Amino acid sequence: MSRSSLAISFTRLSGNTIATPADLRREIVGIDTNVPLLDGTERRYVFLDNAASTPALRPVLRCIEDFMPWYSGVHRGTGFKSLLATEVFDAAHDVVGAFVGANPETQTVIFMKNTTECVNKLANRAALRPDDLVITTLMEHHSNDLPWRRHCRVIHLGTVEDGRPDLDQLQRLLREHAGRVKFVAITGASNISGVCTPVHDVARWTHDAGARIFVDVAQLAPHRRIDMLPDDDPGHLDFVALSAHKMYAPFGTGALIGPIEFFEQGPPDAVGGGVVEVVTLDHVEWNHPPQKEEAGTPNVIGGVALASAISLLTAVGMDVIADHETALLEYAYGKLSKLHGITLYGPTSHFENKVGVIPFNVDGTHHALVAAILGVEGGIGVRNGCFCAHPFVKHLLNVTPDEDRRLTGEVLAGDKSHMPGMVRASLGCYSDESDIDALVGMLQCILRGEIHGTYRQDTATGAFSAEGFHPDFSRFFPYTIVRPTGARRHSEAS
Repeated sequence: MSRSSLAISFTRLSGNTIATPADLRREIVGIDTNVPLLDGTERRYVFLDNAASTPALRPVLRCIEDFMPWYSGVHRGTGFKSLLATEVFDAAHDVVGAFVGANPETQTVIFMKNTTECVNKLANRAALRPDDLVITTLMEHHSNDLPWRRHCRVIHLGTVEDGRPDLDQLQRLLREHAGRVKFVAITGASNISGVCTPVHDVARWTHDAGARIFVDVAQLAPHRRIDMLPDDDPGHLDFVALSAHKMYAPFGTGALIGPIEFFEQGPPDAVGGGVVEVVTLDHVEWNHPPQKEEAGTPNVIGGVALASAISLLTAVGMDVIADHETALLEYAYGKLSKLHGITLYGPTSHFENKVGVIPFNVDGTHHALVAAILGVEGGIGVRNGCFCAHPFVKHLLNVTPDEDRRLTGEVLAGDKSHMPGMVRASLGCYSDESDIDALVGMLQCILRGEIHGTYRQDTATGAFSAEGFHPDFSRFFPYTIVRPTGARRHSEAS
């Protein structure tokens, strides 16, 4: 069984042809799921939280079901199932590398839990010293900020206009600190504003300053074509990372792609089974990448699922998906801009360089209350808060330093009731105008005061809940859910 034939088999669709976003919509697991509302009725769930995690595609689920009878440990077994699982898992690495345009001769694909873990690995393996510099941006997800802070000094690039990175400032910083800057770590697309970064331009400036570029493409990968470019191209991307749970394969895998030579150097940051060639009591010989960096038994199912999703998206065409999304943003903003009492953040026109993220607030209404009403009375799933990008959200909301200190003090005292934030509706490749119409319709109800529930805020979490709304989860998920008395919900710790 050849590696190429296995890679192609990830797109087996049981005779169905999937060529358009409308076809993709029909293949979304749970697309017609009804959820309970406050008034006792049920309604089709409208999922507009794709920037956090996307639902699964049915062909991905079928691929997993087809693979499960052959699931086994990889790389160290000798039985047929292990041999097949190893071949499939290795082919999954190849599919991911091809998706981002990586050179298989010089680049490696490392599977991890998610993008967060990928950035931590890169920062851990970069041999940074306290006086080294990493330039990132104000608009980064915490995952592309905090890992770097542990190792060296981090400079946060500002933003201009409607949340776009200040590229003039970046060029000045690179000239000023040439030789000391080791990495420019930047997002491919903001999870707040949806703004896409001209990463190849940034790569050229970064390389001119003698540094490397890392691009967090977790938010970009489900929406746009990615090309790392040849190694000798000045616009080449040295490292990229992405997450399967944002690409219709929510089975727990992320991928870090970068130079084999980089990961050959030094010991891995996590050690254990699989990362070694040989071990004695006084010596260790490390394995070669990617196995060297994938300590322990890997998430084989997650890797296969990611490759299956990528193969499907590629078959439809990332340009087709981008065009569909751009048209849908035009439709959405055309509707939202006509609502008086809605504040929109980020670009509100010219969406070619913006992915499907729509951040907004309803004037005079707490963002958490808006999100609760949309969910409980409209069956619409969105997200609210600061979206793991606190500095950027506060910047867009014009929170002053004094206000920030006061609010931080309240949060540390256990009161999140005044925590600033926004509501975020985010699109997937399968979203359509009916989803937008449902959102706009509910926002119109909120603006008119046509709210049927009485809502109470939990000051410890900042979240709102509707009085009398206590759905029986076991009716929808028929497995017994037993939690210890007094057990703290995980969300309360965030």
